[in-house]
Amino acid sequence: MNLEKARFNMIEQQVRPWNVSDERVRQLLAEVPREAFAPAKYRDLAFADIELPLLDDETLARQRGQVMLPPRVQARLLQELRLQGGERVLHVGTGSGYMAALLGRQAASVFTIEIDNAIAAFAQANLQRAGAGNVQVLAGDAAQTAPLPQGPFDAIVLSGSVARAPQHLIAQLAPGGRLLAITGDEPVMRATLVQLQGEGVRLTQPWDCDAPRLMNFPDTPVFHF
Repeated sequence: MNLEKARFNMIEQQVRPWNVSDERVRQLLAEVPREAFAPAKYRDLAFADIELPLLDDETLARQRGQVMLPPRVQARLLQELRLQGGERVLHVGTGSGYMAALLGRQAASVFTIEIDNAIAAFAQANLQRAGAGNVQVLAGDAAQTAPLPQGPFDAIVLSGSVARAPQHLIAQLAPGGRLLAITGDEPVMRATLVQLQGEGVRLTQPWDCDAPRLMNFPDTPVFHF
């Protein structure tokens, strides 16, 4: 496989047409080698427009939200955050570490939390090889309500879906901070951006997107009649 040609095609045929107009984001995807973060058995699919499982059991990986999201989704999330370089960022759902590596190139510091210890170790090794010195991997459950001692954060992004924007994570935002998550239930999910503005909160849902559920976050209640 011609890696550079595959990377170019990923950016021009998947990412750019998905309204990723920020040249900085597209350049990051050209510079950070996605294939270096993919599990060995899926490396040839690193540039495909699909979710890559991080477990041998592909069905279980999607049920637990333990996948690499498609490159166009990761690029669009990164664009929506509009990082300027000085932010302290929390990333939920480390996975392979690729999204955290991208964030680390646009922020001052990134704390990325992963619930699965083996996947956290895989991500840590990938990030070390990539020289992502401002990214710290935390093993833990971001669905727990206790505030993280590394906060508050200027930006929080979730690599996976939740039923609704988690209030306990919004509470860990610094003044003027923003949280970006994919919320809702299949088949209708939307990117949801929560921004703190003075004493209030601004919520926008700029685009539709489907993603596997992150573990342990509460689901939408089911009503029975």
